[in-house]
Amino acid sequence: MKSKKKGIVIALMVAMFLAAVEGTVVTTAIPTIVKELNGFELISWVFSAYLLTSAISTPIYGKLSDLYGRKNILTIGIIIFLVGSCLCGLSQSMYQLIGFRALQGMGAGAIFTLTYTVVGDVFTVGERPKIQGYLSTVWGIASLAGPFLGGFLIENISWNWIFFINLPFGIISIILIQMNLIETFDRKTHKIDYLGTLLFSAAIITFLLGCLPIGKNVIAITLPVTIIILLLFYYVEKKAEEPIIPFDIFTKTSNIVNGISFLASGILIGIDVYIPLYIQNILGFGATVSGLVMAPMSISWLLSSIALSKAIPKFGEKRVIATSTLILLISCMFLFTLGIRSPLALVVGYGFIMGFGFGGAFTTLTIVVQESVGYNKRGAATATNSLVRTLGQTIAVSIFGSILNTNIVKYFNNIGVKGIKPNNLYSTQTLSSGVSLVQIKLSLISGLHQVFTVFIIIALASFALCFMFKSKTRKNSCKQ
Repeated sequence: MKSKKKGIVIALMVAMFLAAVEGTVVTTAIPTIVKELNGFELISWVFSAYLLTSAISTPIYGKLSDLYGRKNILTIGIIIFLVGSCLCGLSQSMYQLIGFRALQGMGAGAIFTLTYTVVGDVFTVGERPKIQGYLSTVWGIASLAGPFLGGFLIENISWNWIFFINLPFGIISIILIQMNLIETFDRKTHKIDYLGTLLFSAAIITFLLGCLPIGKNVIAITLPVTIIILLLFYYVEKKAEEPIIPFDIFTKTSNIVNGISFLASGILIGIDVYIPLYIQNILGFGATVSGLVMAPMSISWLLSSIALSKAIPKFGEKRVIATSTLILLISCMFLFTLGIRSPLALVVGYGFIMGFGFGGAFTTLTIVVQESVGYNKRGAATATNSLVRTLGQTIAVSIFGSILNTNIVKYFNNIGVKGIKPNNLYSTQTLSSGVSLVQIKLSLISGLHQVFTVFIIIALASFALCFMFKSKTRKNSCKQ
């Protein structure tokens, strides 16, 4: 491989690590952050803001890169990510953090989209599988290193540094991209679907406002408004020359796969947010231990993605996905046994089992959605599946947050303690009023059990969807 290409590979790997590690680091740090900033009730917003803006910006960056070049747009995206990271680290309140996380997510959208696009532009068909493997390895490394790095920074410096640490990685990536990526593509005139993008963004934001805990009966207003905006979006996209989401990629198979991806992603963000919360706020361990406990799930994820993806030609994708979602369902049921004095080894074991389900499901689902459409639509289908996963996480984390907050208040009301809210759960006023730490833990576990119940329902729905499509890969492999 030429030196220029090596530089590009390193740049892309650093950029991907930058965005990938951010998710795992923040999940480890969030219990500490919400305690310090007194924002327990707003915990879901920290993730929703980031996921929402990254989801909405993803197709926009793709169009802009066709007009102005991958190098320039990717560089701009990384700069936006770094600016957002610095501002997150300087946040003095939860509202500031949420706003700056939204800005950070806008930059992450470029990284997630354009790294793979650059691979397609620069490398030959024979080289691409190896490069894609390198990028996949980065995700594995980020999953293992992120929780440990986050725990180390929190316990030895401060939570602010989980954001500041992005700066050196981002600067290195920008320098390598500018030095090594030489673009020779023909600039094409594209008509950007501004109206479609605006309507799509408005629909998602409106729906999320109804899911988030900002007022009673808000969903009764936002849901019909969302439906109206989506109908307008459909009308606009049918007439757009280059729609942001081409509707002909939605085959029966891709619809089922996207449905499973949407549901499974909801469970994934729930695990990433609430297992560290359980370990730190209920079991009482530090952030470093929390990160180490999450690592076995990443290991089993990698092992499963390798083993089960190779099993597709022999058993068919239907059986592989069904097996993966069944493992996910069983592991979600195990979570319901966790209490305020459960051994840490139990959490490690449950996470390890769950990793097999996630790894097999997401790897196979990606392969299936790519094979469900023709070659010329494969990129759009894959991008849409990625968008669906992000939306699944965004919506789910909002719903989980509402469930947890409601049940915390309900617990204290049931024992005759009034005026306790999630935001002041650890305040001096609450602790001095006679509320014990044991009661706080009991309120949290009561809320988490309700969240785990929803995990089980979602996993059941994912498992049921697996039986609605037919395996094609196995048949094709038998003919060869």
